[in-house]
Amino acid sequence: MNYKILNSNLVFEGKVFDIRVDDIIYNSGNSGIREVVVHNGGAVVLPITNEGKIVFVKQFRYPFEKYMLELPAGKLETNEDPQKCAERELEEETGYTSNNFSKLGAIATTPGFCSEILHIYLAENLRAGSHNREEGEYGMEIYELTLEEVKQKIISGEIYDSKTICGISYYLLNKKN
Repeated sequence: MNYKILNSNLVFEGKVFDIRVDDIIYNSGNSGIREVVVHNGGAVVLPITNEGKIVFVKQFRYPFEKYMLELPAGKLETNEDPQKCAERELEEETGYTSNNFSKLGAIATTPGFCSEILHIYLAENLRAGSHNREEGEYGMEIYELTLEEVKQKIISGEIYDSKTICGISYYLLNKKN
């Protein structure tokens, strides 16, 4: 590292994330400010049905004021095991459960200013059940798409959520056939 932190202040404490501002000094003597969104991270699930279809949710995303097609996902609670979060979110959002989870990888969503890491899991041998959505998830729709349909929706721009595209990429890179 070519800097030293002179002062660090938590300037915002929110429900989803906090914001920290650090005053730094570089080895050269120049000073700088770093603003960091502090986030617990989350888990993403790529659920595959026994018919080989990928389960997606279409949900309203407030910052964009529109619906987005994406893989089920959710925020980690403090010190929560990412796989437990993935299991919870799969059932909460889709109603599916599984005892067959495997980790595909992890991504730093926006490393220039945010500490969020998303852990991406594959869920196979799904069992249908009832979802248990939170208030902000009411109206969420479930879609089951073939891999070819997913690829076309990514190419056309209909799917543009980064965690979803990364999850599909991990799946394709790890696929055995």
